[in-house]
Amino acid sequence: MSLKPSIAKPNTQLTAHHQARNVPRARGAAMSPISNINDNSDSVNTFSSPSTEENKKHSSSLTTVLIAVGANLLIAIAKTVGAVMTGSASMIAEAAHSWADAGNGTLLIVAEKKSVKPADRSHPLGYGKESYVWSMIAAFGVFMAGAIVSIYTGVTEWNAAETDTDYTIGFVILAVAFVLEGISLLQAYRESKKHGEALNVSALGYVIDTSNPTLRGVFFEDLAAVIGLVIAAAAMGMHAYTGEPFWDALGSIVVGILLGGVAIFLISRNRDFLVGHKVTDKMHHYVLGELLAHADIESVSYLHLEWVGPKKIFMVAAVDITGNQQENDVAQKFEDIENQFRANPIFQEAILTLSVPNAPVLKFKR
Repeated sequence: MSLKPSIAKPNTQLTAHHQARNVPRARGAAMSPISNINDNSDSVNTFSSPSTEENKKHSSSLTTVLIAVGANLLIAIAKTVGAVMTGSASMIAEAAHSWADAGNGTLLIVAEKKSVKPADRSHPLGYGKESYVWSMIAAFGVFMAGAIVSIYTGVTEWNAAETDTDYTIGFVILAVAFVLEGISLLQAYRESKKHGEALNVSALGYVIDTSNPTLRGVFFEDLAAVIGLVIAAAAMGMHAYTGEPFWDALGSIVVGILLGGVAIFLISRNRDFLVGHKVTDKMHHYVLGELLAHADIESVSYLHLEWVGPKKIFMVAAVDITGNQQENDVAQKFEDIENQFRANPIFQEAILTLSVPNAPVLKFKR
């Protein structure tokens, strides 16, 4: 036997007075949480205000993107001037790279804004996956505007005739760009490290696995930018030292390959979350433990946990309620338990149903 979930009422809003009286909320409405689970974590942090916590997380990611966009705009202008003055293929590739990153950063801001729209009747699980859509578009931008332009420039300049070169202004611009890109990368690294420490993983490990595509996009674009600057500087230096222009062209091609690799990786990760990405074993283990620890739950026979947005999980579980209770009582128990999970900001929705008779139960391993 299964119980049909209650009808969504996304426009229902609860006042603080109603919340204080523990009135069950309708699906999609806000409710004061009792705990919070970190992204991919099995730890619980207690706090008092979900809106404040969510705003802090959103503000942190948005700040990271804004810093990246601002840095890329300044760098793109400087590199364009340098490319015109020096005629360097590597500098042209780097200018294209920075303009692409600035455009991609703008798309990531759109992703941040659209993904936090509340659930409604047309989107009962919210708009979290908008973030993956726009982040994927941004990744295509890196590939199209960055990788292709860079590789094409390198190929066309491979057999260019030797000309007098003075890369002084180019090296100065690359040095300034390295500092600005480094600041942006440092901001993304600090945010990744902060979250990673809570999960006992490295900053790189966190940014690869996180459900937050904005942070991942900024981190890897900035990392590629810093590496690209080193490659461009080395290529220009070899050209100036040997007098062979193919070094400059080679640098442009290598930068393009680097950008293409980053783009393919980001597209792949966004595709994973768009088609339905399950949570980590650690998170699954934690949620199962929370269900089995509940006084009204005897056993759990099915548990589905899926990311439906940055730090947003959709949960469906089949459970057996303790004792022999009437159907109305069971329905109320389910609603109460569901509301406890929905109160945690990381759960976009939580739905319980009754286990079928004699269904194999899931075991909680301590």
